[in-house]
Amino acid sequence: MQVETFGVLVVVLVIFAFLFLKAGIKIVSQADNLLIERLGKFHKVLDGGFHIIIPFVDQIRAIITIKEQLVDITKQQVITKDNVNISVDGIVFLKVFDAKMAVYNVDNYKRAIANLAMTTLRGEIGAMNLDDTLSSRDRLNAALQVALGDAAGNWGVKIMRVEISEISVPLGIEEAMNMQMKAEREKRAIELKALAEKEALIRNAEALKQEKVLQAEAIERMADAKKYEQIAIATAQKEAMDMINDSMSKNANAAEFLLARDRVGAFSELAKNSSKDKILVPYEATELIGSLSVLKNFLAKDKA
Repeated sequence: MQVETFGVLVVVLVIFAFLFLKAGIKIVSQADNLLIERLGKFHKVLDGGFHIIIPFVDQIRAIITIKEQLVDITKQQVITKDNVNISVDGIVFLKVFDAKMAVYNVDNYKRAIANLAMTTLRGEIGAMNLDDTLSSRDRLNAALQVALGDAAGNWGVKIMRVEISEISVPLGIEEAMNMQMKAEREKRAIELKALAEKEALIRNAEALKQEKVLQAEAIERMADAKKYEQIAIATAQKEAMDMINDSMSKNANAAEFLLARDRVGAFSELAKNSSKDKILVPYEATELIGSLSVLKNFLAKDKA
């Protein structure tokens, strides 16, 4: 009987030792932190790996993930500076860097950050006009990240980034904005058309001006060419007259030779007329005969 009792006691002790060891061994995931309290007071934080604690004396107060988490900013109604009621929601990305502060400095850090984000968002949008709100999401994101970062630092939480998901305006305001946008586009189209027409007129005027300049240059060049031609003709005539004068000074019959040559040439041209109804006779036949005699004598002297 005593043996049986002893055996049962041993089994109970073994089971108790096993349970004691099991309760004292903690294997923590790399993505988690375990907050340990000893007799109700903070003792230490266990990070990833194998750890041993004192069962029943040490208790796990909380398991805090150190992975990046997201907190939804619930859609809420916000009034802008120009008294337009809009709906806004967003997302906050955060990461716990101090598990002790996250547990002991705030009751629920996720809910606290969500409420703070909504309050900050109301304040930021309340100081902005509707147009600025719709076009300044980056500004809102930055303002929220700064405001949340200051408070979250006391809770052992780091705000990674803040994103405004959606900004909704009332249907009437949206229709008015669409009409305004359409009017702005039409205005822009008219301005672009007017600018294009202005550019076309300027280019046409420049082209006409260039054409007139080229015409003037062409006329000027033609005038210069005519001038040079006349100068060349006058120079040639002067040289010819000088040669004639020189010949006349050397030969007394030179002048009569020139006159006789012109008369014979004129008569030859008249004689080439093919008309059969006319007979052309020089008015001064004797002068023509005399001219032929002069040519004969002049040529004879030149040969001599």
